[in-house]
Amino acid sequence: MLHLYQAPLFGARSNCFPLRKSFFFGFIMLVSVIAARAESPEPALTLTTALQQALDLNPSLKVYPFRDEALAGSALTANLRPAVEVGFEAENFAGSGELEGFDNAELTVSLFSVLELGEKRSARGGVISDSRTVLETQRQLESLELLAEVTRRFIDTLASQARVELAGEAVALAEQTLSVVNKRTAAGASPQAEAKRAQAALAMARLMESSERKRFEFLKVSLSALWGVTTPSFLRVDGDLFQFGDDVAFETLYERVSNNPAVQLFAAQERVKEAELRLVKTQSTSDISWSVGVRRLREVDDTALVAGLSMPLFSGRRNSGEIRRAMAERNAISVEREASVLQLHSLLFSAYSSRQQARMAVEQLKQAVIPALEDAANQTRLGYQRGRFGYLDYITASQELLESKRMLIESAAAVLTYGAEIEQLTADTVSVEQFTPNTAISGYPK
Repeated sequence: MLHLYQAPLFGARSNCFPLRKSFFFGFIMLVSVIAARAESPEPALTLTTALQQALDLNPSLKVYPFRDEALAGSALTANLRPAVEVGFEAENFAGSGELEGFDNAELTVSLFSVLELGEKRSARGGVISDSRTVLETQRQLESLELLAEVTRRFIDTLASQARVELAGEAVALAEQTLSVVNKRTAAGASPQAEAKRAQAALAMARLMESSERKRFEFLKVSLSALWGVTTPSFLRVDGDLFQFGDDVAFETLYERVSNNPAVQLFAAQERVKEAELRLVKTQSTSDISWSVGVRRLREVDDTALVAGLSMPLFSGRRNSGEIRRAMAERNAISVEREASVLQLHSLLFSAYSSRQQARMAVEQLKQAVIPALEDAANQTRLGYQRGRFGYLDYITASQELLESKRMLIESAAAVLTYGAEIEQLTADTVSVEQFTPNTAISGYPK
């Protein structure tokens, strides 16, 4: 009565078998899920993510907080008033006769400092303040250059990814060609040499695919290096190689050139030179040195106050050379700014024209060239199978189609690359909006 039910562990069927079975299959499914997650590729890298990681992790931008801290320390120093010093003076001691020893010495204890005139302290602070503005503009300029480089490398990687896919298409086409040639050779309709050429073409296509894959891996490493990563964690890049965004008139783009930190840097440097000129001019106003103290008179055994003032003569005349130097440096910055704006105009027009030409090439290739070559390749393949065309006609039509698709990739990449160059010249966010129109980049230079 005590053993109403005893479940066998092996052999006979028991009611606990479904439980063991469900546990076993559940365990297998859990292991499968874990393995699938371990082997599944990581999400593809987007341009927005690449830009954000570069801004957050690029080592070259990490130096600017320290430089700003250094200027903050200089600002504290520049705002200090002249130090007050204490002096001790002894006279008439260690001599001969009555002045032997220290008993007849006259002692003076005094304080002395400099009374700054001409608002020198304010001028020093102005130089430091404008220098911090220059530093911030330099940070924006380097950030903009970094983002443009990230965009260019992302476009190169995206184009390489498309070339890998095209190389795979070329391999598939070469395999199809070899199959067709083998059938004709077996039927005695084509010589054995054509089969050998088709085999060599397939080997070359596979070699080209391997080369494109190696190039793609290199470009991924080059891209991830911009945020300090030597082994990329992404397998692909996510972007549309043929999404170009809306065209903007050249005049509108040129108006934005003034927003370029390279132009603003000249303006900031010019303000620094103005501040340095004001500081140099303050040196023409002489400072007054003063002192006050107490002297002990040994002869009358009494004390008395002593005071003094001093001022250098002809300091304005002696400072005229420094004023001329500071004025020349300020004027040179203004001329350099004008030359830089002209150079930016030339670079912008070149990028704008090249982008328009590349975009026109993309449209022609997509709408006219590639469709016609696809029809020609299909007709030539069917004609070759029926004996109406030779092997050279068949291969030439296929190669022309592949070459036009490769040219399409290169032209599309050129459109995006020139767009990134325009972005850098106008300090705009053209490329970011093209790839991810609804995503913002924190820290993007304004």
